[in-house]
Formats: sequence, structure tokens, C-alpha cells
Amino acid sequence: MAHPVDVHVGKRIRHRRWLVGMTQQQLAERVGIKFQQIQKYETGANRVSASRLWDIADALEVPVSFFFEGIEAEGTEAPEAASDSVPADILADKEALDLVRSYYAIPENQRRRLFELARVLSDVA
Repeated sequence: MAHPVDVHVGKRIRHRRWLVGMTQQQLAERVGIKFQQIQKYETGANRVSASRLWDIADALEVPVSFFFEGIEAEGTEAPEAASDSVPADILADKEALDLVRSYYAIPENQRRRLFELARVLSDVA
């Protein structure tokens, strides 16, 4: 059984990799390992050593502490969500991350208008 800390660190690795649009293969090449090892890290099946975590942080351009953010709150009950349809860990959803990437690719003035439209639509739903 995977340790909760290893699972949390693995999720953070996956989230950051998705956010920067990097594949497991690309990350593995930058770190100098096989992509299967990245898969095992991301699921928490294998623990990430300190030196390997350092290399992964460097490849993903974040401080090592990034992978431990939010770990204190993980064991506590999350506050009630504004909507039952919103997952507690929205960044765990690849579709949500793709949507955020697409949103920020839109020019700012159009993005503001899209945001207002989404807000109005959610109010009437």
C-alpha cells in the first residue's frame, strides 16, 4: 500500500507536468530515467528519492517544496464546495487543466468576456 505522502507528491508531479504540457516521456528524458518510473512516481507506487525529486523539480521549474504544498490539509475534511458538481481536487482532472490552458490562450479582452458569459450561465443553471 502506498504511503499518503508518496501519493501526494506523485499527484503534485503529475499536476505540474500537465500544467506545463509535458509528457511522461519528456519528463523522464529530462531527468534521465525511463517513463515507466515517472508513472510509478505519479501513482505513488514508488517513492521519489530526495535527489530524484530535486531533478524533477528542476525539470518542471518549481522549488522542491512545491511537491509538499497542501499536504497538511490532505488528512482534514475539506470545506463544503460551492457546487456538488465541482470535484474537491479540480486540478486532478485533466479536462479541467486543458480548459484552464485553453482559457489563458485566449486574448485578455476576449477572456474577460468569456468569463462574464460563464458566470451568467452558471447563475441561471
